This record gives sequence, C-alpha cells and structure tokens, in this order.
Amino acid sequence: MFLHPLRQPGHYLFIVPAAAAALVLWQATPGSDVGRSSQAVLPWLLASLGCGLALAYHRVRALCLLLLVVTAFSLLHSEVGSWLRSGRIDPLTPLRFHALSAWLPLLFALHALWPERGRTRRELLLRATVTSAGPALFVLLAAQSPQAMHDLLSDRHWGWLPAHWSRLAQLPTLLFVIAALALGWQAWTRPRPLHSAMLLGLLALWWMLPRVFLQPALLPALSSAALLLLIAAVLQEGFHMAFRDELTGLPGRRAFNEYVQRAGAQYSIAMVDVDHFKIFNDTHGHDTGDDVLRLVAARLAAVAEDGRAFRYGGEEFALVFLDRSAAECLDAVAAVREDIAGSRMQLRDRSTRSRDDATGRQRRGTGGCGPMVQVTVSIGLADSDVGPARQVVKAADQALYAAKGDGRNCVRCHRAPVAATQARA
Repeated sequence: MFLHPLRQPGHYLFIVPAAAAALVLWQATPGSDVGRSSQAVLPWLLASLGCGLALAYHRVRALCLLLLVVTAFSLLHSEVGSWLRSGRIDPLTPLRFHALSAWLPLLFALHALWPERGRTRRELLLRATVTSAGPALFVLLAAQSPQAMHDLLSDRHWGWLPAHWSRLAQLPTLLFVIAALALGWQAWTRPRPLHSAMLLGLLALWWMLPRVFLQPALLPALSSAALLLLIAAVLQEGFHMAFRDELTGLPGRRAFNEYVQRAGAQYSIAMVDVDHFKIFNDTHGHDTGDDVLRLVAARLAAVAEDGRAFRYGGEEFALVFLDRSAAECLDAVAAVREDIAGSRMQLRDRSTRSRDDATGRQRRGTGGCGPMVQVTVSIGLADSDVGPARQVVKAADQALYAAKGDGRNCVRCHRAPVAATQARA
C-alpha cells in the first residue's frame, strides 16, 4: 500500500535540529539581553550559511526565504532593542510592526509558491524586483500619511473573522491564514522536505510576532528555528538527490557503495534483475515499466533477515545482508523472489488513459482495467568470503547471469551446487 511521504518519519528529520536549537536558545537567552548586537550574530550567521548552501544547490526559493526571515528578524531586533534600552515605544513602532506583520506572510507565500524556473541570476533579479516593488510603494505612502496607513493595517475589522483567537490585528491574521492554507496545500499535494519546512517556518513566525515584545527571547529563538528549518530541508533534499532513487524511494547506488564499505567482515550481496524488463517496457510503455520497478522495490524493501534494499541502476536492484553468509541468506532471498513472482499487476487501458499529466498522476496507483501481468526476477547471491566488496558484487553478478541462463525466475549462489540454489516457482 502506498504510504504518503508526510506519513513517513524520515520526511521530518530536518525538524529535529531546528526544534532543539529553538528550545536551547529560548531557555538560555535572558529577555533583557535580546536587544544587544551580539544576539544578532547567530541568525545572520545561519542566514549566511543557508544562502551559501541554497546557491550551491540552486534553491532560489530557499535563498529568498532565508533573506526574508533574517531581514524581518533585523527589523524586529532593532525595535525590541530600542524598547528594552529606553523602556519607551517609538511613535512609529506600531506602524512598522503592523506593516511587517502584513507584508511578511504576503512575501513569504509569494516566494514559497513561486516555482523555480530559468537561470538563477535572472530569477533572483526578477524576484528582487517583484519583492521590493510593493514594500517600496507602501513606504512612500506611509511617509506621506503614517496614521492613515496604521489605521488601514490595525483598525480594519470583519465581523465574520473571529477577533480573539489571534493576538495580531485582523488584516495580518487573515493574510497569515491564507498563506498557511496555501503552503499547507502545497506541502500535502507535492510533499517535499522544503515544502514542509516553509510551512513550519511560517507558523513559527506567526506564533512569534504577537509575543515578541512580551517575551523577547522568542525573537532569536524562533527566527533561528525558521532559518534552521529551511537550511536543514535543503540539506536533506540534497542528501536525497545524492543517495536516494527518486522513482522507487530506495537508496541509490552511491548509498549502496558506502553501505558495503562499512559492512564489516561478514556480509552477503544479492543482485536482483527484473526479467524481460526491456521487452515489457517496450510493449506496455515506460509508465508501466516505472510501476513495475516500484512494485519490485516495495517487495525488496520488505525483505526479512535484516536485508537492506538498494536501486543499483536501471532494472537492477541489490540486497545487502550484514553478518550473514550466502547460505544463511538463501531462504530470505528465495522468499522475496517468490513474493515478487506471486504478485500480479493490472495494466491500465491505453485507450482510456488521460492525456492530461495532472489527471494521469491522480489516477496512478488506483489500478487499471487492462490485462493482468506477472513480474519475475532473477537473483544472484555471493558473500564476503569471495574477497573485497568489488569482487563480491562481481561474483553476485556472475551468479545473476547464471540464473538468467538457467531460465530466469530463480536464485543462484556463487560457488554453490545447483541443487542447493534451485528456487524456481
């Protein structure tokens, strides 16, 4: 059964460092010290680090959001610092606070929902132009009539909007609600760590804003948390790009190579190849071929005996068993081969297939009304007694070729009698 990424614990790993850092900063920072210039060092350091990573990974959205968060922090830090030092509120502080509360969700949602396209420099220039146009016009109008702009932001009320559930004025609250709903929909329909991080970062800023003068320690804590959420999400997505196969969700070949190098003295490797995959792919189409690879990957991922599955490349997969010889892994390997051979997949009727990509993605995984097909695999098995990791992989490949030569849909073990490795259905 398909498991939505938002229900997978690994999707939320990036939250751990951000939550821990926010809690430590909140508890360790005295409220009276927030106004000092030294308290601005950490958010700016995180923003600088994050911007460098975002540029390296070509994540323009993350870069713009990092700059937006650290800019909002700096403006609030200046206002809170002035209040802590003098004990008085500047006459323009309410206007600046309400303006920031209104523009922050607007700009945050703008960059979060704006898809990344084109060249990095051109997109950065376009985003900077669009981002600065609105606030610049607002500043010009506010300079002419500050009280009118303050009243527009803080004194506008709607009877249909509850007035007591948020400490912000109604207009900023409404903008935060709309932005949170839009980012929540994006995170659900297109689940990615970065999409989840953007939603959580927005919620953290929303929770912080109305409390920033009452609990000043929240300012560096939650601003740093929002920055860390974005940074950690970029790192997690970079890790997935390098080590995880996008189609099947299994760790990729690079992860396989590193895992085998750390496997220790005793381990076994099973190389798994989908039988007649090219013919199957040419006959039924690449979309169906992708479905076959996902089915095989799901069966391999559930293998018992502490085996770990990898996408080795193309239609080839690998299973690694730690602290087990090839003979000890035969039963588990034979069981997964039988499980795959016993699986049936109903193809979709091409005549009813939608030409719209979005509709096709929604129908994917719901079954079909075409013919029923069976998928089988051939497996070659070898263990570390053969020699170094490269030789073990080569031996497992040789055993895989032997399995294909013996008619496919069977298991062959390197340097083992045929009778001991026969596992045909």
